[in-house]
Amino acid sequence: MFRVRPTLVALGAASLVLVGACAAPAPFAARSGPPGSAPAAELSEFYGQQVAFEPCAPYATTALDEKLFADDRYECARVQVPLDYADPDGARGEVALLRVRARGERIGSLLVNPGGPGASGMSYVAQLATLWAAGPVGERFDVIGFDPRGVGASTPRADCYTDAEYDRGEGFSGDLVPDVADEQEARMVVQRCAEGSGGPQALASFGTSDVVRDMDVLRATLGDEKLSYLGVSYGTQLGAVYAEAFPQNVRAMVLDSAIDPDLTATEFHLAQMTGFQKAFERYAADCATSADCPLGTDPARVTETFQTIMRPLLERPVSTKDGRGLSYKDAVGGVTNGLYSPLLWPKITEGLAEVAAGRGDVLQALRDAAFGRGPDGRYNNMIDAVYAIRCMDSPRRTPAEQTELARQIRAAAPILDSGRPVQESHHECEAWPKPPTLPQPWITGPVGLPPTLTVSITGDPATPYQGGVNLARVLRGSLLTVEGAQHGIALLGQSECIDNLVTRYLTDLQTPPDDARCTL
Repeated sequence: MFRVRPTLVALGAASLVLVGACAAPAPFAARSGPPGSAPAAELSEFYGQQVAFEPCAPYATTALDEKLFADDRYECARVQVPLDYADPDGARGEVALLRVRARGERIGSLLVNPGGPGASGMSYVAQLATLWAAGPVGERFDVIGFDPRGVGASTPRADCYTDAEYDRGEGFSGDLVPDVADEQEARMVVQRCAEGSGGPQALASFGTSDVVRDMDVLRATLGDEKLSYLGVSYGTQLGAVYAEAFPQNVRAMVLDSAIDPDLTATEFHLAQMTGFQKAFERYAADCATSADCPLGTDPARVTETFQTIMRPLLERPVSTKDGRGLSYKDAVGGVTNGLYSPLLWPKITEGLAEVAAGRGDVLQALRDAAFGRGPDGRYNNMIDAVYAIRCMDSPRRTPAEQTELARQIRAAAPILDSGRPVQESHHECEAWPKPPTLPQPWITGPVGLPPTLTVSITGDPATPYQGGVNLARVLRGSLLTVEGAQHGIALLGQSECIDNLVTRYLTDLQTPPDDARCTL
């Protein structure tokens, strides 16, 4: 199977799903006390627990992790947290984490989240550990990848649909908006997720509001007075919400490829789809310079030609070596995943040419990477976790709003337009057991926050550049502009300019100049 770089795999879900937003209850009413203060007595057991690290092999949930976690350089542990912070004496969850110890003079821990939401921080750090170990970050920090509640090795774990159902294109299949036909089907979605994930109380615990409180417990149990953090994509939202909740507990925060704080979730979803259309057009223009480009050499006709290749899959999927076949939805999902970086553009070209010839293996591999499907047929739980987390973050849309959103997406991104009529649909979170807990807007600007560093890429297809500008403004932090066209870049070894500035900030708390720019 074609292997996508860790960032692209981890963040592939962002191109598939995001749910809407408007007003919601404030999440921190039961917080342990003023930021920077000692935790309330009822939470002291969690903040004061001893973390027992051990070999990581038992924490693996995928075939890839089974290989990665066998490495004895990594140590893993579980940290207990309240399932409901308003009821700390009630049911508990466990946040799983992976540690790569600092090899030199230690500053503290660096907590890492790769986004999604729903991506495994444990797997992400294990994949990048060798790269980071060679530099100052691995020398000065214990690098900590954690699986947020609902994700990967943490418990409870979001689990809505089986591997076989995802192979058949069922479950959360990557539609523009999920195809939930009516109220009864919306209730069935919740029933499936509750049965697999530990019940309604578990489903109600998966939101960002609870994860940031878990992060503060992790900070304390790891022995850090203040948090050092690297978040990518959704990880930027997670970091910013933590910063507003606990500003005095922040040491350093790198926010790479930011969610735009000025947009509602529906507006952001549309901005994303527009970004993917622009990324496709950049890819197609590059492809058109070659005489054998399957989209032809006329950039003005590439979207039309693309759909000429793809839409026949609506009626007849093309064959694949494993017998699953490649459907229209999966083919578009594979192309969208390939748009995350120009490094993957050759795979899109190869995949489109293959589909035109009646085969679908290359785009199927790209789709599988986005959906977290391993070569053994096992899926990670990223897609289920995306929905479970967002259902506790974003308000529900009415059927009319949901249907209108699908129409708007088609207009913004013609590459996602199947040509079939838009059918009325219901919001996938319509019957969720509790209302969302993330306020809207989700951040208004923290007081007393130390300098942060936001990294934003001018041609980012998934989190458009302006989102980083806006987040840096709201946080009153520094902005590093990157001229390029991909999603996620910090400490990936692709740019000495970027990595040096990020490393200097993390280790020495030295922010770049106001006009700092790097080029990929």
